[in-house]
Amino acid sequence: MTPSTTSTARRPSESACPVSDTTTVPFKRILVCLDASDHANRALKESVRLTGTAEGTVIGIHAYAAKLHDHRFRQMEGGLPERYRKEQEMERQREVHDTLITRGLGLISDSYHDEAQLVCNAGGVPLERLSPEGKNYRRIVEAAGNGDYDVIALGTVGLGIVPGATIGTVCERVVRRSPIDALVVRDPKRVIGDGPLVVGLDGSPRSFGVLRLAFDIARRIGTDVHAVAAFDPYFHYVAFEKIAGALSEEAAQEFRFKEQETLHEEIIDSGIARIYQSHLDVAKSVAADEGMELTTELLEGKPYKAIIDYLKQVDASLLLVGKTGVHADPDLDIGGTAENLLRMAPCHIWLGQHTYTPPFEAVARETITWTEEAEEKMLNVPETARAMVRLAILRLAQESGHTVITSAIIEEATIRFCPDRGGRMETQEAFSWSSEAKVLLDKIGDPTAASSVRLRAEKRARREGADAVQPEHIRPFLEEGSAQTPDWDTAALARLSRVPEMVRGSVRRRAEAYAIKANAERVSLEIAEEAIGEAKQAMGSTMHAGGHKLGMPGVDEKL
Repeated sequence: MTPSTTSTARRPSESACPVSDTTTVPFKRILVCLDASDHANRALKESVRLTGTAEGTVIGIHAYAAKLHDHRFRQMEGGLPERYRKEQEMERQREVHDTLITRGLGLISDSYHDEAQLVCNAGGVPLERLSPEGKNYRRIVEAAGNGDYDVIALGTVGLGIVPGATIGTVCERVVRRSPIDALVVRDPKRVIGDGPLVVGLDGSPRSFGVLRLAFDIARRIGTDVHAVAAFDPYFHYVAFEKIAGALSEEAAQEFRFKEQETLHEEIIDSGIARIYQSHLDVAKSVAADEGMELTTELLEGKPYKAIIDYLKQVDASLLLVGKTGVHADPDLDIGGTAENLLRMAPCHIWLGQHTYTPPFEAVARETITWTEEAEEKMLNVPETARAMVRLAILRLAQESGHTVITSAIIEEATIRFCPDRGGRMETQEAFSWSSEAKVLLDKIGDPTAASSVRLRAEKRARREGADAVQPEHIRPFLEEGSAQTPDWDTAALARLSRVPEMVRGSVRRRAEAYAIKANAERVSLEIAEEAIGEAKQAMGSTMHAGGHKLGMPGVDEKL
């Protein structure tokens, strides 16, 4: 299926000159780990491409542990055949082994550099050689930390690769400890730029840092840039249901469980989605400032899984994420989402450490709104000073963590949420399931996994205003490959592209569920229109229940 977009992606000209202020990674000196493996060779080729755009230099590094081999030989001397145990012969074998190890490993390292020299010569890029003795990952990290390199490039696996391997120990140890950006090659046959560059955004300065880096790489090699933001609206629902089963009635009253649950429901259903959408909106603003066009999509689900699915959907060639994210503490070496993506992303991955904070005005414009009362209060401010006062209020709201400016914030007061209702812990009525959905749930062998999937599917059904859980509510949470999604007719895709982005994913899933239920191989225009009609009805019911008689201006009209 064609991914939804918020703006049409542009392929920069092959001759476009890099702009010096688009990134903090100048590509002047790239440190490349060499071991003659296919993955290392691809890392070398991609490094030559990038340094070639900056008239830079590639520094090849291969560390070998001669002392380690010597120590191991001494440990194994007791197991040598009897004829080697005479002192004269033993001393001769020790001398031979020492010569082979000391000279042999050095010759192997030289040969790796010689092969790298040929690649660099073909690309017109100088090569410098590093062949330190010692434990490989330690020597590589030491080199990366000497302050002389912009980025380190290496393969996920080396010569010790076996079927099913996802990441080698050297790669994982180096990436965790590296003080500079890391380019990790996943597929030795894949060229960066064969597919789009995808940036994972979570609002952290490092995620915006790799966004600008992606723009720079796109200019250098000529490719498209996508940005995604992923959030999981189902986790807290599952957590609250599990907590409900553990709390006593007295504890529930003390905790005000139902009020807390309702608050979290409201925050997750609207607030978190809006926060992550705002990251994408800010990213588009940054792209506009840099003269780039950007494809964006808000993803729903476990972040690393949702991002992996998107990478496969668009056939990405490179994923760029911050090495740590918005919730990182100072001692964290790699974020949870970044670590999962390092292990499982289907394409090359760049883990960035440079930071960038978008202009305050751009962030405030996309993340902070004003109530009608607050806007009316601003009319009392003299017009000559209104812009300055407005900026000061925005800064106050941002510093205090508010995303909605009220009259009280203008008056420098903080709104506090104080539940004033007591009550007993209540459980929601059992949600009904269609027979088709029950069949899918029963196919899950793990009872724990089935319980989690059941709660998530019920959560999705409630959010969409459904009377019962249908197959389309449970399919997104089943293991990949358990349900095949139908293809789309061109006319149906065109109609889907006109659906507002915030509900496009829901409409898409609904249409595919209709097609599957009707045993249709493709989603037709008629099926798409039926799904859109159902979405409008569900939206109207939800808004009416919330007291909004006019629906959602600018959204339901566009459906």
